[in-house]
Amino acid sequence: MLLILRKAFWLFGLAVFLLIIFLPGYTKLQELRDKRKELEDRVKRVTVENSLLQEEIRLIKEDSVYQEKIVREKLGVVRKGEIPIKIITKKD
Repeated sequence: MLLILRKAFWLFGLAVFLLIIFLPGYTKLQELRDKRKELEDRVKRVTVENSLLQEEIRLIKEDSVYQEKIVREKLGVVRKGEIPIKIITKKD
C-alpha cells in the first residue's frame, strides 16, 4: 500500500512539474493562434477593401460618366447653363 501511495505521489509530482513547465508555453501558443486568426481576418478585409479601391481607381481613370458624377458630388461643379440649388434643411 505504501509503495502504491509513493508511486502515486511521484506521478502526481511529475504531472505538476510538467504542467508548470509546459502550461506557459501552451497558453502563449494559444494566444499566438488567436492573434494569427485576427491577422488573417484583417488581411481578408484589407484585400477586399483594396480590390474595391482598385475598381474605383479604374472607374475614375476610364469612365467619363463616373468622373462627372464624382466631380458633381465632391466638388459641386455644374454644367454651363445649369443653376445650382442648395437645399438647406432645418435642424431641430
